[in-house]
Amino acid sequence: MKIKPVAAAISLILTLACSAGEITYTNPLWEGYLADPHVFKVGETYYAVGTGKASDGKQFPILRSRNFTDWEEVGGAMNAIEGMKEYWAPEIVERDGKFYLHYAGDRKMRVAVSDSPTGPFKDTGKLMFPDLEFSIDGHAFKDPGSGKWYFFFAKDFFDQRPGTALAAVQLADDMITPVGEQKTVMRAFADWQIYERDRDLYDRKWDAWHTVEGPAVIFHDGKYRMFYSGGNWQTPGYGVGCAVSDTITGTYLDSQSKEKASVIHTIPGELIGPGHNSVILGPDGKTWFNVYHSWNDDRTRRQMCMDPIVWKDGAPVTLNPGRGKKTVVLPAVAE
Repeated sequence: MKIKPVAAAISLILTLACSAGEITYTNPLWEGYLADPHVFKVGETYYAVGTGKASDGKQFPILRSRNFTDWEEVGGAMNAIEGMKEYWAPEIVERDGKFYLHYAGDRKMRVAVSDSPTGPFKDTGKLMFPDLEFSIDGHAFKDPGSGKWYFFFAKDFFDQRPGTALAAVQLADDMITPVGEQKTVMRAFADWQIYERDRDLYDRKWDAWHTVEGPAVIFHDGKYRMFYSGGNWQTPGYGVGCAVSDTITGTYLDSQSKEKASVIHTIPGELIGPGHNSVILGPDGKTWFNVYHSWNDDRTRRQMCMDPIVWKDGAPVTLNPGRGKKTVVLPAVAE
């Protein structure tokens, strides 16, 4: 029996409608202070961890969601370490049943370990890069090609456009020890990435100190995509770009962000200083979501938000970014 063209078209539309999902959420996803949000999935449960102090007094609030849209605080990831003042940018990954929390303690990369994604995490007492005066924003990524783990992080450079930029190194099986030589994967390349002009640092004054930080890597459409944040996190100039490479250790290039951050940036009256993101597949298993922090109106809290990523001419952009209630049809497509 032949199906008439009109009937076939109606059938296709109904099939697509039935296969498409819809989620509703409200930005910020949690009212508390949670900067540098890192979202990850264990089984069917989503977790988030970020910079801040949890309601139980511990460092790094951990949130949990059963459905990707409604989030609750579980508690803090770890107790404070005696004498340590600064706790920055945690990320949690699982390997062989163990959970590893990479974070910067007093501006040096460290690792804490737990048997559970919600902790408690115990610091290993080891510095990942003892020879570096400054190392922050660690991101562990398992290369789908080789199966090896690599560690992306930010450190300081003093030539070209001086400032904080991004490097990578292979990780040993203990998820703590670097293996081989560190490789520079991306340097600052644009004025919007200036952190501060006439900055006093390292016993001298720098005409312009740049910052690119917060790496988050995915493998999409045959290429490695490294999301990163640039500029000064305290200001509306902060935003997220995305650099691309054919190989895991780069060099990564971002041709879309020459004038401003291309993935997400401040929208006057709607969004302030969005940045330091993580990237995760949504419930449909097809749509990548940009999970980022942004400031509240009076700029007293950085809070976790998310919006879908769509691909325009092969480059990622955030679809309708902003605060408030959102309804998104999945898979998300560019408008």
